[in-house]
Amino acid sequence: MESIYLVGIILANILFSLKGFNDVFFFKKYQFHVGSIRAGEQIRMISSAFLHADIMHLAFNMIALYSFAPVVISQLGNFTFLLLYVGSLVFGSLLTMVFHGNDNNYSAVGASGAVTGIIYSSILLYPDMVIGIFGIIPMPAYVFGIAYLMYSIYGMKAKRDNIGHTAHFGGAIGGYAITLLKDPILFQESTLMVILLAIPIVILFVLEKMGKL
Repeated sequence: MESIYLVGIILANILFSLKGFNDVFFFKKYQFHVGSIRAGEQIRMISSAFLHADIMHLAFNMIALYSFAPVVISQLGNFTFLLLYVGSLVFGSLLTMVFHGNDNNYSAVGASGAVTGIIYSSILLYPDMVIGIFGIIPMPAYVFGIAYLMYSIYGMKAKRDNIGHTAHFGGAIGGYAITLLKDPILFQESTLMVILLAIPIVILFVLEKMGKL
């Protein structure tokens, strides 16, 4: 039986996104937009995570969520899964404001931050599981997690695409932090993995402190 929270989140993303596809005013009203958020429309920090740019964007995020959510639910339970999803969403939006808060024209949509938090949480819980890159290339989960965040740092520095790398990274931080708070035994049982998965996060803030981002 599927988690009612997982089904609810997926349905909310589908319905909200479909509305946005067919209603430009609705899309623009609820997308992440720094200028509007700074003007007091904080709801956009949440609502934007239920909008998507197109069907492929929506499908990719929901398939990823459906694939990794059971790992978190089986280990931490339904309520913690929901807490992780919402917390990672918020972390993603907050980090985006930290890095792009002075760019009033910056905008974004998508559940990627929240989904990345669930993925990073599942990797922390089961670092030895194998992830199929592009469905065919096997890679240890912890290697994928580290590589993905390092790529996100590159994307944040390069600024060559429209991908919300900052939200992805913020979501991963949320997933990492909340998972450790809810399951602190991981510090003892998976000490090395806890340290390894923290490396990209430390690198990000060191680069930011040095003004390299």
